Amino acid sequence: MDVFGSVADLYETARPGYPPGIADEIVAFHGGTPASMVEIGAGTGKGTEVLARIGAPLTCLEPDPQMAARLASRFPDVRIDAVTFERWSPPPDGTGVVACAMAWHWLDPVTRNTRARRALAPGGTLAVFGHRYDYADPGQREAIRCALDAIDATARERPADWFHEDIVDSGQFTDVRKKVFRRDLFLDKESYLGLVSTFGPFLTRTPEQRQRGLSTLGRLVDDFGGTVVLDLRTTLVLGRHE
Repeated sequence: MDVFGSVADLYETARPGYPPGIADEIVAFHGGTPASMVEIGAGTGKGTEVLARIGAPLTCLEPDPQMAARLASRFPDVRIDAVTFERWSPPPDGTGVVACAMAWHWLDPVTRNTRARRALAPGGTLAVFGHRYDYADPGQREAIRCALDAIDATARERPADWFHEDIVDSGQFTDVRKKVFRRDLFLDKESYLGLVSTFGPFLTRTPEQRQRGLSTLGRLVDDFGGTVVLDLRTTLVLGRHE
């Protein structure tokens, strides 16, 4: 997850936040305010904003020092452990909630569900949530995807709500539920290119590919009249450790 450290400030300003209702859904599913919470891969605190609303003691795991520094400046009352989830040692009695926002895919796919269940106290809640960026206008979607395929045809998106299937198939949790929030997100060219510049697949491309991509997308946004409208789908998946 340390790929994002170089764009920590941009990540904070360009990435959209999460619906406040996620906090209410977690509390309702858990049956009240949990005794403690742990957030995996907290980054600059986009998910932390929502989790802090719950009012329980919160520990954030963030191994990237630049992201952790930004997180600490925004949430001075949150405990931050500069460690990956795989190297983190849960409290002996477990924690009430294990949460993860937009970082589930960075965890070891073989062990992430088992580790999360073992980190929970009996009756504890797993809460995984994240955005899925699509385009409200089918014409914009097709033009952008064709342009990006011409630059790098190897890029592939995960299926929508893929982590719901991942959690269900693991068999580690009971009463698994999914809640979807949707809204249109209007972005001017600068905001849209800033958002794209924080995506993991973009950051792992060569500098030449990144520059070509931004130039191409910028021209397309100009052709669209200066605005891109995203269909922002935010999915929350909840599961219980009996």
